[in-house]
Amino acid sequence: MMIKADILALAGVRHGFFTREGGVSSGLYASLNGGIGSNDDAAQVSENRSRMAAAVGVEPHRFITAYQIHSPSVVVAESSWTPQERPRADAIVTRMRALAIGVTTADCGPILLAEPRARVIGAAHAGWRGALTGVIEAAVAAMERLGAARGEIRAAIGPMIRQPNYEVGPDLIARFAAEDPPSSRFFAPAAREGHALFDLGGYVAARLTLAGVRYVEDVGLCTYADHERFFSYRRSTHRAEADYGRHVNAIALAD
Repeated sequence: MMIKADILALAGVRHGFFTREGGVSSGLYASLNGGIGSNDDAAQVSENRSRMAAAVGVEPHRFITAYQIHSPSVVVAESSWTPQERPRADAIVTRMRALAIGVTTADCGPILLAEPRARVIGAAHAGWRGALTGVIEAAVAAMERLGAARGEIRAAIGPMIRQPNYEVGPDLIARFAAEDPPSSRFFAPAAREGHALFDLGGYVAARLTLAGVRYVEDVGLCTYADHERFFSYRRSTHRAEADYGRHVNAIALAD
């Protein structure tokens, strides 16, 4: 049902990168679809998210995600909110206990963060756009404002689309070259002229290190390649499917 990172095996911290297994949805969404924005039956999504909440030890109404917009925006969670009240952001940080904060993904990079001394946690959604424009640095800075020491933050990078399956076009390559020239090392030649294979996981890890995060673990799993365990936006697009499921990647401080 969920994957854990060794680096987040910390006293008082619960986390999980949820797979597509262990839920009640069917069809394209089988089975643990947590996507509020998907076209899946709302009651089934709610049940799936309740199961995820139980897995990280919180009440269902205290299992929260944001309305993600591929931005560097971060919100501080002081309490839970309803799905209708979701703030527009791509990272959440908190120091509240028994409150699970999460990000939804279906190829983008989920990052779960914890600073055990200060008991501050974070969750960030890092697709290429968010990673390039600073969502990682913004999340770390927001944790720091809550009392975390960035050098003591533990970061786990979850399942995402990996370089062998992540072909990108010349526009994206040019944007990275203009805005972050050292990023060229994360692009490998693709079969198609003018295209490249992008190492999003490597890029996320590098941005974490540059942000002063010294302890980083990447679980190294590919959402596109493993149909049995993961949803994938790109795989669904290649198959001309009508929609796709979403994973939730969540972290909580024990009550």
